[in-house]
Amino acid sequence: MDPWIHRFRHRLLAWFYRSRSVPILYVRRFSYTEIKRATGGFNRVVYTNPRSAAYNAKFQDGRVTLVKEMRALNDNVFNTEVQLLGRLHHRHLLTLRGFSTGHKRLLVFDEIGNGSLRDLLNDPLRTPLNWRMRLQIAAGVAAALEYLLLFTDPPMCHVSISSSTIMLDENFTAKISDVGFLCSPINNVGYPDATKSDDFMDQKCGNIIYQLGVLILELITGQSSDGTGADLIKWIQGANFARSMNKMIDPDLGNSFDYKDVRNLLSIAKLCIKSREKPRFSIPQIFRYLQSKVDVTSY
Repeated sequence: MDPWIHRFRHRLLAWFYRSRSVPILYVRRFSYTEIKRATGGFNRVVYTNPRSAAYNAKFQDGRVTLVKEMRALNDNVFNTEVQLLGRLHHRHLLTLRGFSTGHKRLLVFDEIGNGSLRDLLNDPLRTPLNWRMRLQIAAGVAAALEYLLLFTDPPMCHVSISSSTIMLDENFTAKISDVGFLCSPINNVGYPDATKSDDFMDQKCGNIIYQLGVLILELITGQSSDGTGADLIKWIQGANFARSMNKMIDPDLGNSFDYKDVRNLLSIAKLCIKSREKPRFSIPQIFRYLQSKVDVTSY
């Protein structure tokens, strides 16, 4: 584990355990029929992966939210997952609002007024994001990752970062939508074994930084990846990277960016992608760099 993370996790351990007694944010039990109607019969797919399928849902009161179908979880594990997700409180995490069991194990999250980042990048009819908004999205995602790595107990064991899984609210605030806790062996009190979870997190830190690097590439180029980011990674690791940089910057950015900032951020993305096996820096370091750029960038 990154030494920075290791020190702070131990320092905050006492606070973590006290947090278990904090009341869970109210979550409502939805009926299966209500969710099926809101998702158009589960046809409005936002993204899918081996753990879950996510749907755009419009309820009768007009709210547009994200609904997730959780796969391969029995009722006891699903109920524990609901409890753990209900404890998450961060501006850049999609808040759990409800759940449903029965035909499917479903989670109902907060409103997503502007859909996914992928939708926004791919839709030529929507107003493009300027450079500062893209920096804010990257910084917001990094802030949420810092929270998940340092301030959750038990530690999260899964997070997916891509333009498909990043949702935008009505103010274009970025929200991570795909977080999970119960994908490692469970001990006798219903939480992942602490030692195994720490080992799991050690192995996952590099992958999380890698995913953040791909997301930064998506924001700079305006090209949403297929989840692996294979084409973007091939470009940034290729011999023609430096010479083709200008051609790869999203033309929708216009003149809203500083070329030096973009070049520096591309260098960070490249290091993130190289760091998959052995991270060279931490998520908190990336977050603070991104936030410093947001603070000095004008609209």
